[in-house]
Amino acid sequence: MPYLVAVTLLWAFSFSLIGVYLAGAVDSYFSVFSRILMAALLFMPFMSWRQPPRLALGLMGCGALQLGLMYLFYYQSFLLLTVPEVLIFTVLTPVYVTLIYDLLHRRFNPGYLLTAALAVVGALVIRFDGLTQDYLLGFVVVQGANLCFALGQVGYKVLMERHPHHSPQHRLFGYFYLGALAVVIPAWLMLGTDQYPTSSLQWGILLWLGLGASGLGYFLWNKGATLVNAGALAIMNNALVPAGLLVNLIIWNRDADILRLGLGGLILLASLWLNEAWIKPAATEHD
Repeated sequence: MPYLVAVTLLWAFSFSLIGVYLAGAVDSYFSVFSRILMAALLFMPFMSWRQPPRLALGLMGCGALQLGLMYLFYYQSFLLLTVPEVLIFTVLTPVYVTLIYDLLHRRFNPGYLLTAALAVVGALVIRFDGLTQDYLLGFVVVQGANLCFALGQVGYKVLMERHPHHSPQHRLFGYFYLGALAVVIPAWLMLGTDQYPTSSLQWGILLWLGLGASGLGYFLWNKGATLVNAGALAIMNNALVPAGLLVNLIIWNRDADILRLGLGGLILLASLWLNEAWIKPAATEHD
């Protein structure tokens, strides 16, 4: 859980940085490519190349989904929606996480779905107004990102479970970024424009997003995903909503309903307590 909490704080700034400084100003395909390339270069020195083919290909598949395809959807959503709208439309991710995890294990645990649904309620309480006319298309695009993000992190968790004698994760994670690059390089070459960063601020944000949010962030998030149950992982996906809105409010002075933010945050904490106090022990006893 400490890994997931730390990355939540790390990622809380990403929504506003992209929405305020990059969306519409820098080509989204170049932004995605540069972030993943920097993250891949960060982990290349630690790579252990002698791995079982199934494990290596599985890691690349997880990266292609969770980072490559997800980012392609994610960056496009900022051209259609405001930062708070992007945040609120991510609330279905926990449902995807729990259902995909159960599907891969050929079982259905209603407890995990209950805690994820409660987390969705908490996130919806925070902000469900001020939607633009493009919200339907934006909603579809964000759901594409949510589904890819859920598939990737759950796939990584299950992959590590099925290869218990794997090398240390930092020596494997380069495959994750190689899989993402296999998706974003063709997308950038075919669909990208020459709308590159024009200021040191934009380059600095891309550098931070590449090495910090993408490089360090995704490694710690996926490592954390292997250490918690599916219910806790689903809930932490929605912790990004209040964290992102709080950063957006404090730094960029965007309108946000403080009462809703506090109430929604309490519901999210309640769902986390329910998972840790009831669902997780029950699932462990059943196993």
